[in-house]
Amino acid sequence: MERLKDKIAIITGGANGIGKATAKKFIKEGAKVAIWDVTEESGVQTSKELGDNTQFYQVDITSAEQIERAAQQVFQHFGRIDILINNAGITKDATLAKMTIDQWQQVIDVNLNGVFLCTKLISPYMIEQAYGRIVNASSVVGIYGNFGQSNYVATKSGVIGMTKVWAKELGRKGITVNAVAPGFIATEMVKKMPEKVINMMEGKTPLGRLGKPEEIASAYAFLASDEASFISGTTLSVDGAVTI
Repeated sequence: MERLKDKIAIITGGANGIGKATAKKFIKEGAKVAIWDVTEESGVQTSKELGDNTQFYQVDITSAEQIERAAQQVFQHFGRIDILINNAGITKDATLAKMTIDQWQQVIDVNLNGVFLCTKLISPYMIEQAYGRIVNASSVVGIYGNFGQSNYVATKSGVIGMTKVWAKELGRKGITVNAVAPGFIATEMVKKMPEKVINMMEGKTPLGRLGKPEEIASAYAFLASDEASFISGTTLSVDGAVTI
């Protein structure tokens, strides 16, 4: 079943990790994918690996100018923009006492401002065609908080709030807006952590394991599909029951 057949999707942070898994999933579901990432080398490699139904664009999502230019290029190349997956994000963890102003601002710029800018500048294409699916990456820590992550938690809580606002504002334009809140996911970055940290994560998760990037990709795909056409403004936790 190709739930996203002939849909055009932009995936930010699409070169690695959950973003790359999402690009693979979307192509399998019949979509054509514009991979947006700040890292050219991995973006080009991922695009080559995934084949003709992908196109890589080097985009810094903290730059309105770069987003606007890339969105125009995607529209010119594919003819429409149906899906936006606001997946890109960074961490700069520290306790409140030790967090620098730069650490705070960098995470705010990418994880919060970047989601705002991408949605503001891409949603007009969806409004024009009276159809769109926007899915934002939040996190379980955006719901429940986490020690040493003031900046990250602020952004992921903010994403949930913006998701609700945009669902109200864009619903009558034929656009749904939802968020996904992953728990502990076995990305390459997480796999490089000390074994005791990974064991701690697994121990906290009732299912007894870390989630897979592909499982987050499946959640994105569902919310981007017409199967979820009456779901909007919600945050779907994909976390193995870690927050119960």
